[in-house]
Amino acid sequence: MKWTVLPAAQFAAHADAWRILNRDTLASPLLEPEFVRPLLEQFCDGRERLVIGTDGASVKAMGFLVPRGRGVWEAFQPSQAPIGLWLHRPGLPLGELLAGLTRALPGAALMVGLTQRDPQLEPRPADSATLRTVDYIRTAHVTIRGSFEDYWNARGKNLRSNLKKQRARLAKEGVVTRMQVDRLPEQMAAAVADYGRLESAGWKAQLGTAIHPDNAQGRFYTAMLAGFARRGAAAVYRYWFDDQLVAMDLCIEGGGALIVLKTTYDESVPASLSPTLLMREECCQQLFAQAQHARLEFYGKVMDWHTRWTDEIRTMYHVNHYRWPVLQQLHASVNDRTALLGRLRAAVAPSTAPAPMPAALPVRQETPSTE
Repeated sequence: MKWTVLPAAQFAAHADAWRILNRDTLASPLLEPEFVRPLLEQFCDGRERLVIGTDGASVKAMGFLVPRGRGVWEAFQPSQAPIGLWLHRPGLPLGELLAGLTRALPGAALMVGLTQRDPQLEPRPADSATLRTVDYIRTAHVTIRGSFEDYWNARGKNLRSNLKKQRARLAKEGVVTRMQVDRLPEQMAAAVADYGRLESAGWKAQLGTAIHPDNAQGRFYTAMLAGFARRGAAAVYRYWFDDQLVAMDLCIEGGGALIVLKTTYDESVPASLSPTLLMREECCQQLFAQAQHARLEFYGKVMDWHTRWTDEIRTMYHVNHYRWPVLQQLHASVNDRTALLGRLRAAVAPSTAPAPMPAALPVRQETPSTE
């Protein structure tokens, strides 16, 4: 296996090879060049590297890595990407692949981390002397199979009753609800602008994390959604109370899934109404009726509302590869001591104790972009 390490800015010259490798392996829309290219354009700072593993003329693995401290490399992982930017052909032992990559990286690489792996797309590898997996988050999806009535009747009584009461209240007040789905490339810029206006009126504006057409997030979502729309694989859901836009989903399609990337709602709507859940109910009705997708993916950290919507939950994970077994042992020892210290501090002063360090690096604690 030969490894080539290139600046990530050279991705365009290798996008076709990346597309083919994704098609032959994970087949995820989140790894299509239309998703990856705008990520690189908006969120790279120049340190990122594209790594390509080949055996003769055959591409066996590709990924994007960034240095994270002395001797440590990890997958390039903007928060807008729900899964890690790494692909390798099935049947190739991941530990052996990463061992060769570690030796090929610039400097004295001691550790390589692959973040946010999805067991829905690839099996979780077994731990070894030089490879360790670490839980990331639990995430949920809905399998689209059978009738919506059967799916809906399997949901909790409280959810069904609550949404039914909300619809009755809206009808009594003369409020007409409707769901709008936009799919055309020329509609995506306006969709992102509308999304940004909703999000900027809420709590995210106070944190400075809201989407705006002129910030990096806005440029990413506009370019990415337009790229997918040109392939007929973008879907922006808007939900209205009369002429008031009250909720939105930004979605892409592929690999048998409709993937919800971002969700927002109008926070001025009374708390007794749930425009996002009303929109989600109608979306699911449509998905079951059309039967075009095998599942609805949320890719966010499981929240209480997810558990009311589905019981299909899985645990995403990180992979850490160490150049030598002793490094894993030392790392585990350090983290075990840190975790123990954190537990002792919590027992003494639970209100002020710091959270323990993650079990291994690089473990990201951010939630993905789905809200």
